[in-house]
Amino acid sequence: MFVESALNPLAVGDNGDALGVLQMHKEYVQDAAEFAEEDWVHSDAIVPRLAAKIFHAYMGRYATEKRLGRPVTLEDIARIHNGGPNGYRNPATKKYWNLVKARLDEL
Repeated sequence: MFVESALNPLAVGDNGDALGVLQMHKEYVQDAAEFAEEDWVHSDAIVPRLAAKIFHAYMGRYATEKRLGRPVTLEDIARIHNGGPNGYRNPATKKYWNLVKARLDEL
């Protein structure tokens, strides 16, 4: 949340396509809603408590030991959040992970 929006629940990015503290795209929310069998819509991403539920559902679908074939790391979670279901393998998400890791190291 610090990296995505500086904790601003009303943050809007990517020309209006990314919303809330976690800067979720419509497809991310739809994907998580389908998996969790919830009726979440894109605008729910601006409600921090709902954004957290959406995030957990998305990770419950994609950041699993069974899917990755090994234990899931914080790096995997960050990179999947940033780059989609296969973001953990995408070299372009490494930069995002470095931002998250730096923030975690500060805490």
